[in-house]
Amino acid sequence: MKRQVEQAKARVKGNAAGRLIVVVWVAFAGQLVAQTDRVRERDPSWTAPAKDAEQSNPFTGRASIVTGGQKVYGQRCHTCHGSQGQGTTRAPSLVAADVQAQTDGALFWKISGGNTRAGMPSFSFLPGAQRWQLVLHLRRLATEVD
Repeated sequence: MKRQVEQAKARVKGNAAGRLIVVVWVAFAGQLVAQTDRVRERDPSWTAPAKDAEQSNPFTGRASIVTGGQKVYGQRCHTCHGSQGQGTTRAPSLVAADVQAQTDGALFWKISGGNTRAGMPSFSFLPGAQRWQLVLHLRRLATEVD
């Protein structure tokens, strides 16, 4: 009988420990879900130098060029920024007003140089024409959201 009581106590103790593990795991999972639901915020200190921000896009007004930017975006950007540029936990929204308020030159500069502190890679290896096409595509994404 004493042995059976000991075994019962061990089972209850084991179950209590199991319940504690489940409670801790559920709390951790809840925190993880809460964190992954948030869109990553932008680095407000990441600004283009004036001379770069003043550059104008050589493809402005050429609607046929936009499809090239869409293709490059699908290959290089959508994984982090989302298929419609809405942002993810990996990268911020590109259709937000503060991004769209930046000049084409500033966006080109950011695409070209990246921001390693914020996790944005440099795309300077892409030809300049493709980077300008990306800027046009970002502008189009913003009009599609409205």
